[in-house]
Amino acid sequence: MKLSDKWFTVLSEDEEGNLITINGREELTEFIESGKFKERVEITWKYEGDSHGMPFDETAELMEKVQEALKKAMEKDKLSILTSVYTGGNQKTWVFYTRTVRVFGERLNEALAAFELLPLEIYTEVDTEWEEYKDMYEMREWKVD
Repeated sequence: MKLSDKWFTVLSEDEEGNLITINGREELTEFIESGKFKERVEITWKYEGDSHGMPFDETAELMEKVQEALKKAMEKDKLSILTSVYTGGNQKTWVFYTRTVRVFGERLNEALAAFELLPLEIYTEVDTEWEEYKDMYEMREWKVD
């Protein structure tokens, strides 16, 4: 299975009317059909944002570094795949599908060891059918070019 780095961007709103930027990954059919990535991990960072609920530049830059560290650690041997990133409404959420939550947790700690303590919340769920990803992917038709 070859992991592409093709993404699309969609603009949406949350329940409060805040702008949400959704970045979704393309070309994951082989990973979905493999049946190996049965668990979903969502990592959420709540922040104090600007008047539109978006992160200030300094926070956004740190979030980008965290995302790169997580992506590198999780995808190096395809333990986990970053499938989508939601930003807005004063929070950022990274969604991964993983082979094992236990090892994901170990790698998470290793990947973030170089950073100060971050305000992250982690949620896991068995999602063998990739329901969250498929719901997000349906919004692709509204992608921003």
